Amino acid sequence: MADIDAIGQELANSLSKYEADYLEAHLEESRNNQITYRGKKLESVDKSTAIGGNVRALVKGGWGFVCFNSLDELPERLARAVEQARFVGGEKSNLAEVEPVVEKVPAEDGKNPLTIPLVEKKQLLDEYNDIIWSTPGIQTSVISYGDGARKTIFLNSRGSYIEQERRDVTLRLTAVAARDGEVQQAGLSLGSRGDFSAIQHLNSKVEEMAQRAVDLLSAPQLKGGEYTVVLDPVLAGVFVHEAFGHLSEADFVYENDRMRQIMVLGKEFGSGELDIVDSAMVPGLRGSYKYDDEGVPSTKTYLIREGKLVGRLHSRETAAKMNEAPTGNARAISYRHPPIVRMTNTFIEPKTASFEDIIADVKEGVYVKNWYGGTTSMEMFTFSGGEAYMIRNGKIAETLRPVVLTGNVFATLKNIDAIGNDLDMNQGGGCGKAGQMPLPVSNGSPHIRIQHCLIGGK
Repeated sequence: MADIDAIGQELANSLSKYEADYLEAHLEESRNNQITYRGKKLESVDKSTAIGGNVRALVKGGWGFVCFNSLDELPERLARAVEQARFVGGEKSNLAEVEPVVEKVPAEDGKNPLTIPLVEKKQLLDEYNDIIWSTPGIQTSVISYGDGARKTIFLNSRGSYIEQERRDVTLRLTAVAARDGEVQQAGLSLGSRGDFSAIQHLNSKVEEMAQRAVDLLSAPQLKGGEYTVVLDPVLAGVFVHEAFGHLSEADFVYENDRMRQIMVLGKEFGSGELDIVDSAMVPGLRGSYKYDDEGVPSTKTYLIREGKLVGRLHSRETAAKMNEAPTGNARAISYRHPPIVRMTNTFIEPKTASFEDIIADVKEGVYVKNWYGGTTSMEMFTFSGGEAYMIRNGKIAETLRPVVLTGNVFATLKNIDAIGNDLDMNQGGGCGKAGQMPLPVSNGSPHIRIQHCLIGGK
């Protein structure tokens, strides 16, 4: 591969030669591995390397963007980005001010997945697949493993030069059971900030997952209606990310008149106990970093504090447009895309209630864990839970078929009346927006209780 360090230094010395209000460049080299099983068979083993970069130019409020997978002829690419920006621009350029930074940020410690031989990775996944298929009633299964390492260099015309390295590991397992025309599935999703040990020693969890898929074939289906619902940290984290977090991304708010009227800072959205945070500063999480893809330091941003909307997520451009502080949330999935406003690690902060406290006074309700998928449309959401159980007289009772939750996010936030003390972060997912997916993020919550939650059923 080319020496991106030397090229980065050469590029930094040339930015001042171009007539633009602002210039930035990204250089990147990455290595990725993917292993997929479908059913009992190994379906694919993929290994890829990539090197490339992009330049962004801002001239009179217009952006020019050029990406490339060859590090030759960079002066021509810079000139082209400036020319594009000049063609688009016709207003005043406005970016929130950020102090220039020169720093090198190494990858976090951990069992580096790129040093693990392929045969050892395959042996582990074979073991998990054998566990799934040793469960009577399984019809098919899917295992998807991925790991990667990425080194980026960011530099801009204000004098920043930031080199960052990161690693990533993900594992997703799905078991599908069938009997007499009935089909049910169960899943397990994990990830880490590049520590391979996070996906080892999962035998008991994989066995439990496969058996759960079979057991669901005999579970009753809940009658649809309004219930008191308790969500586990995984599903509550997905809810806060999908249903509320995307509404807090400032580009979405700024471009949508209706959301600007709804997402007014200071507006009450929940009880005084409700605090929702997005932060890339939490060590060891997949959404964490020291600097975003505009060279802005990561922050801890309260979106809701004591029930009131107090913040949103910004790039430098949206922060300037809305006269608010930048939050370090401009991210790109790779050098092929410009950075846009994205979440990092989004979660509900824990309070004091235990799980037993939360369910103790529920006469009849539903406990929902994990998730399969969901959709959101503005403030409306629909999520499919992965597991469901009746709550009767303060105790967890019979297993149910998976349920579907639906509602208005703002009404649902106001109906949260208990927040647990057991914050847990889900690291197995990836976020999608504007064609950029799956971006490494994490989300989480303690157990929460929601009154008057609508559940679909028979």
